[in-house]
Order: sequence, then C-alpha cells, then structure tokens
Amino acid sequence: MTDLINDMTERFLRDAGIAPGMRVLDVGCGRGDVSLMVARIVGEEGYVLGIDRDPAPVALARQRAAALDLRRVAFEERDLGAPLPTAERFDAAVGRRVLMYQPDPVAAIRAVAGAVRAGGLILFQENDATMGQGSLAPLELHRRVHQWIWRTVEREGANIHMGFQMPTVFEEAGLTVQLVRAEAVVQTPKIHHHLALIVRAMLPRILRQGVASEEEIDVDTLEARLVAERTQAGTTFVGDLVFSVCGRTPARA
Repeated sequence: MTDLINDMTERFLRDAGIAPGMRVLDVGCGRGDVSLMVARIVGEEGYVLGIDRDPAPVALARQRAAALDLRRVAFEERDLGAPLPTAERFDAAVGRRVLMYQPDPVAAIRAVAGAVRAGGLILFQENDATMGQGSLAPLELHRRVHQWIWRTVEREGANIHMGFQMPTVFEEAGLTVQLVRAEAVVQTPKIHHHLALIVRAMLPRILRQGVASEEEIDVDTLEARLVAERTQAGTTFVGDLVFSVCGRTPARA
C-alpha cells in the first residue's frame, strides 16, 4: 500500500528547501511522522524539535526516535498557544494538519514565525474538503468514508477549507509566499491509500461525534470493501486535495 500523503509531504519539504544541517521546528508533531521525515533530510548535522499539546503521542514519538537512535531529534509537550522556543531560532518550521484546528490561524503562523530566523522557511500542509471527491463510476462507499472523516473533524471545530485559505493566512501573517501546491490523493484498482487505517484511528472520534455507527463502519472489513468497490468498477478515485504552502519570514533589521 502506497503512503500517498507521506510521499507528498517529503517531496514538498525537499522542494521547498529543507536541507541537510538545518534546525527545524515541527508544530503539532503528533506521533512524530513528519519530525522523523525531516530528521532524515537534515541528517546528523541538523536538529529537529517536535512539539504537541497531547502527551500520549509525544511519548510515542520519543520512543520511535529512540528506536531509530536519532539523537538530534527531541519532542516536547507544548501548546501552540504557549510561548515557542526563541533562544536559538530555527531555520524552518513545519506543520501538517495543524492550522485547520487553530481558532486564529494568522496568529498561529505569526507565533511560529517568531521562533524562526529572519528569512527562514514556514511550511504547512493541510487537507481540504472544498472540492469533494470524484470518479467516473459511482463509488458510494468511498464517498461515504470521506464524509465520515470530514463530518467528524468539522464537528470537532476544524476548518475544512483551510487548504484554500492558507496562502492568504500566510500573507496576513506577514510572510512572503513562495510556493503553493495542491495535489490530489488518487487511488486506482491497483494503487491503494490507507483510508481504512485512518478510519480505524479516528473510530472513537467518529462514534463520539455521532457521525456513523460501529456496525455501519465495520472497520475490520472496510479495507477489503473499498478495494473491491474500486476493482469491480475498474475506475480511478480522486480523494481529498492536499495543499502545501511555503512562506519566508521577513528580514529583520
């Protein structure tokens, strides 16, 4: 199974300028997926600090880094609303699916930019539900699964249109936008995305928000049902758009 989102993220990081030796702040790091990806790029001469307000994924991220013997990666339990580290400014800051949950995304970007050196990079990536999904043949289960996911995050208070809004957010925060990219998550009868794994991870949240029942989801058979639907229809399915935006902090006097 291809990890389509991580492939997009790594390609974006490299294209936008994350390079060996850089010091990078990962905002809303979760279990450390992006932090560990950045660590591979910046190498032993670089440094990565991942921050997240939830202690459970931070603990897991530390375990993963230790298992990989990555000594130039650290993780801290810290809310984005709290003061960010500024004693030694970072060369870049990154974040994935973070801004959609911020009540004031412009203020959030300004806070992140305060931890980055003059002329440094700010890179964020956000999924967006605005354009919906598409296929030539009906794929009702695929559409229903995406509805479960997006209705859940929307009921949790997320902005499901943040991808489209992100370039404007960057500009209002005082950054110079230098790269904007939108890519679709595309599946075929032979190319699969881990959609069922996402639903499994989100299952408690989906149930808590009353979006769907456990019986309706039937998570243990979901992956097989999704593959069967695409295979029987013999068609390509275009899922969410993933927006990637890179901005540069202003020069300081």
